Amino acid sequence: MKIIDAHAHVVQYIAGFTSRGELRGIGKGMAQYADGTSFQMIPPEMGEYGASPEALLKVMDENGVEKAVLLQGQFFGFQNEYTAEAIAKYPQRFTGAASYDPFCAKAEEVKRHLFKERGFKAVKFEVSNGSGLMAYHGAIDLNGELMNEQYKFAADNGLTFVIDIGRPGNCCWQVEALAEAIKRYPQMTFVICHLLAPQRTDEELLKRTLGLFALPNVYFDLASLASNQKPEVYPYPTAVEHLKTAKKEVGADRLMFGTDMPSNLCRDSYAHLKDYIIDSGVFNRAELEDIFYNSAAKVYFGE
Repeated sequence: MKIIDAHAHVVQYIAGFTSRGELRGIGKGMAQYADGTSFQMIPPEMGEYGASPEALLKVMDENGVEKAVLLQGQFFGFQNEYTAEAIAKYPQRFTGAASYDPFCAKAEEVKRHLFKERGFKAVKFEVSNGSGLMAYHGAIDLNGELMNEQYKFAADNGLTFVIDIGRPGNCCWQVEALAEAIKRYPQMTFVICHLLAPQRTDEELLKRTLGLFALPNVYFDLASLASNQKPEVYPYPTAVEHLKTAKKEVGADRLMFGTDMPSNLCRDSYAHLKDYIIDSGVFNRAELEDIFYNSAAKVYFGE
């Protein structure tokens, strides 16, 4: 079975900015927040201070992954140029999305460079209050004027719109507002990251809310679905229950495999992040082919 990882990251160097201030690499794949807290962010075998395209390709080749989609966020720090360079160097293996902060005084110049000069065909927004826009700008209405300006720009320029709205229970998790905004742009493809990021206690919440996005232009990646159930470990029984809900509410053809590597490889193997879906018993062969390849090939690679 062919595989596309629809949510991965290349990192020239760790340079994040989060609710805990700046996040910097301190060697051996470790990172440190401005409050002094440190943690393992990248497997040390993948890099001291970042994760190169070649480091990702090694993992992909070892696990039979044909292609990957390179996304970005404030957690690692925006990596627009490094991502563009990786795509240009390995166009048969990578595509990706650009990211920008719409609060920048010269955001229009940034957008012109990213989407006109660099040629990105997708845009990614992380709006979470942990390591996204709401971590350092405060609450933002996902159906308000600011975000609608970004949706309209993406729609007018034929971009796929990728969004991470953080975890349930936080100010960023605005499912109703996002659903209303999406309905205003039926011509644009939206990808919602992490299947709305349900945690171990959110099974009923996911059932109540996922159906808001059962729309023909909406897809979901499954990145970090397993790790969000910690301390559960492989084969991630709660994540499997979330997969059952997703299949029922939006359909298997709207789901895309992703790992969020490199960070999730600090917690578990790539094989486990892949195999828990395959071995879950939730999907038949045709559905697995959609999840692992066909949907991402259509959404991100135009196949």
